[in-house]
Amino acid sequence: MKIAALKKFTLSDFPGKISAIIFTQGCNFKCPYCHNPSLIDITSSSTIGEEEVLNFLKLRKGKLEGVVITGGEPTLQQDLVSFVKKIKKLGFFIKLDTNGSQPVLLQQLIEEKLVDYIAMDNKAPLPKYQQIVKSNIDPAEIAKSMTLTINSGIDYEFRTTVVKSQLSRNDLIDIAKQIKGAEILILQKFVPDHAFDKSFRTENTYTDSEFKAICEELEQYVNRCVLR
Repeated sequence: MKIAALKKFTLSDFPGKISAIIFTQGCNFKCPYCHNPSLIDITSSSTIGEEEVLNFLKLRKGKLEGVVITGGEPTLQQDLVSFVKKIKKLGFFIKLDTNGSQPVLLQQLIEEKLVDYIAMDNKAPLPKYQQIVKSNIDPAEIAKSMTLTINSGIDYEFRTTVVKSQLSRNDLIDIAKQIKGAEILILQKFVPDHAFDKSFRTENTYTDSEFKAICEELEQYVNRCVLR
């Protein structure tokens, strides 16, 4: 595992669970609005040893309930499954944050009951996916992961970071349609301060009142739409 950082305590990242967060190094997307650009380069050598993380978790048994595995993109890690098994053996719940680009691995994690919560990005209407994430990925694989997540039988959320110049109102409707029937879609306000593409640091998002109207419209397709 290439682990870039460990946040030892959070109350807000895993619904209902006192947790730690593991940040993995490397991502196959190059989203210009990314707020963690230091995690994109998979060749970065600034990492934490797996044993150091596991030893910390052993000491926190009974105090922490969950572990969030995020990135970067965790499903790019070749030993993710074995790493998650080690954490599960310690008695922790696992939340996985993913961009959905690796549905085969996601299916394995679900079938082997290694994840308890999935937070999947829903970045764009599928025809616009490559344009938004600036990577040559297969949108069909994203669609598979969406279906797997909805049908997983575990708690989940979809989330979309909204840059106004990238996603129109109609785009956001299409985003909701491609997960029609999902429990929740979270619209995340774009924060420009540390955007990967420096030109995006002058971009903005919708106003709260605009978001409210958009959410009301999207709830024709998903059970809940909330703003974060």
